[in-house]
Formats: sequence, structure tokens, C-alpha cells
Amino acid sequence: MTRHVTFMTIDDAGHYTPAQRAAIVAAYPVHEREARAKGIPVLGSGRIFPIAEEHISCEPFRLPRYWPRLGALDFGWDHPSAAVELAWDTEADVVYVAKACRASQQTPAMQALTLKPWGEWLPWAWPRDGRRETLEGAGVALARQYGAHGLNMLTRHAQFPDGSVSVEAGLMEMLDRMQSGRFKVFSTLLPWFEEFRLYHRRDGQVVKLRDDLMAATRYGVMMLREAMVDPAEFKSARRQVGQSDPLGAFR
Repeated sequence: MTRHVTFMTIDDAGHYTPAQRAAIVAAYPVHEREARAKGIPVLGSGRIFPIAEEHISCEPFRLPRYWPRLGALDFGWDHPSAAVELAWDTEADVVYVAKACRASQQTPAMQALTLKPWGEWLPWAWPRDGRRETLEGAGVALARQYGAHGLNMLTRHAQFPDGSVSVEAGLMEMLDRMQSGRFKVFSTLLPWFEEFRLYHRRDGQVVKLRDDLMAATRYGVMMLREAMVDPAEFKSARRQVGQSDPLGAFR
């Protein structure tokens, strides 16, 4: 027997009007709303990001061309490879997840075809296992394989400025940004939100299952200091009167 689990939220119930959906959700006890309205189960010893989706979700918009951007990868094969693009509003210190994709059993060459249109100039953060050599790549490290296919890979794997790679520190940085309103995700990135809802701990440990986009996002947040402005866009940009320049990009 073949089984498939489909997750639906009350927003998928098209026979209700927005007002009716809001009224239904408001009638639930606060602590039950995400489980009842979005199908988010109570998992293990708790969700890693106990944040309402509405607090981090935003409608997509055209990114200002002077915002630095950064791509981030999580490598995989049977479990999916994942990629996100982060945009950084440096004046407000708000990070936006603007793009996300996830796919299984794709070689670096195939993934590069998908990701290069995001911008060949875009710098890419990657995890420590990108130094691992693979049989498919004839002994060439993963990160170098992606670079050979045209992605602008950073020279070092994702790490904090002091060289550490703590998973918990990365998660806490993301959670702190979420709680303080400095982390937003385009509402159209449904696979990202699917992982966000199910990302949890069991016996205090992070459950590494369907966490590929979460991991890629964490690598990007760790390496946010490497984000850069699209050079072509920057050449045509002009600093507006009174516009602050905290990164010194216009100097």
C-alpha cells in the first residue's frame, strides 16, 4: 500500500472567505491555533522556532538594488539539496529569505542550471561537508564542483567570524532575528514554511529530517557578512539624498 501525507492549512479551504477563516481561527484557544488552522503538530520536545508564521511572513516585493544579497546551499542526494537567497536590509538590519528551492538526486551541474539565473555574481555560502570528495565528482570536493559549474562559491565553508560552526549558535541567531522582527520570509516560499512548521527537537536534540532549507538558511545567516550588492545594479545606482550608508558601499 502506498501512503502519502498532505499538509493543508485553513488558507487552502477556498470555500471560506478570508473573514470566515479569520473568525474560525479566532474561535480556537490561542495555544491550539497553529495545530488546528495550519496542521502543525506538537512535535517531540518542541519546535525549534516557536514563532507564528504571520510574524515572519511578508508579501514578495522588488528588492532594492542596493541591498546586499547572498546565496546559501545545503548539499544532499537522497535527502534533498537545498538553496536559499537572502537579501539584507542593512539600514534596518532585517534579513529576507527571497528565494528557495529544494530537489533530490541532482548533480552539481543540474543544480547550477537552476541557481545561476539567480545571478552569476551571487556569492554562495556552503557547509563544512562541501570539502568532502565524492565518487560522482571523481574525487573533487563538492564545493569545487559547484564552482566549476559557474556558482560563485565563497572560499571558506560557513562559519562565524571566530571560525566556530556551532549549530545551536546559528539557530539562536535565527530565532533572535525572528523574535525581534529582523527576519522575514516571502510568503510564496511554501516549501520553506513546510520545513519551518515541522522543524523540532526530540530529547533536546535537533531532528535532522526534512530540514534542508532550514540548514541552508542557517548557513546564510552565519555568513551574512559576505553578502554583496549586484555589481551591475550597483553601477547604475545613485545614493539618494539623506540615505544612510552603514556598510560604506557608496564611499
